[in-house]
Amino acid sequence: MIQHPKATRTVDNSPDGTVLTSAPRDAPVDRATAAARRVVDALLRTDRANANLDRVAEELESIADHLDQHAPEVAERLVDMWHGEGVTRHDPVTGPENAIALPLVLAGRADGSVEGVVTVTIPYQGPPGHVHGGVSALLLDHTLGVANAWAGRTGATAQLNVRYHRPTPLFVPLTVTGRLVWQDGRKVGSVGEIRTADGTLCVSVEALFIDKTVPRPR
Repeated sequence: MIQHPKATRTVDNSPDGTVLTSAPRDAPVDRATAAARRVVDALLRTDRANANLDRVAEELESIADHLDQHAPEVAERLVDMWHGEGVTRHDPVTGPENAIALPLVLAGRADGSVEGVVTVTIPYQGPPGHVHGGVSALLLDHTLGVANAWAGRTGATAQLNVRYHRPTPLFVPLTVTGRLVWQDGRKVGSVGEIRTADGTLCVSVEALFIDKTVPRPR
């Protein structure tokens, strides 16, 4: 995949394979976030009888206290989050600074679509051994927003029609795709899918977006 430097990257000005999500960096916040993801996953898998969870809880509480002591006011932090080139490092799907993000990496294709491959693990489980339906919807909603931007449009989700064709498995590579398919004034229609590596369709979505954005914090 190609990491393109432009802030506004669209199919009209960027090559096939342009990465449209924030890239991880060799920075303390990225390393700390990756470690936090490991903790979330490990807590769900650990042997509760033998993992000395009292000590773990004390250490995690100490870490949380330390981070809280260095946290600015929420309004100030929001301004910082939304300052800059617009590719978010903090969103809950792709953000390398968000411990609940998978994170999914999305690339733009020359045909106007976007796609990414992600392996979803146990923190996102719904049915036994399978992805929670709400997580699938979250993945697709975000992917469609990126697909709209790749096509040169912005907007907020107005309607998301999700169809679950079969349970989506955990622990295997999943391909998430999206594309803008129609435009009518301020209305934008997009579609997306989640498939397994062998092409099996698990989830599909049709969505309506309205070309209106929420103002950034100032």
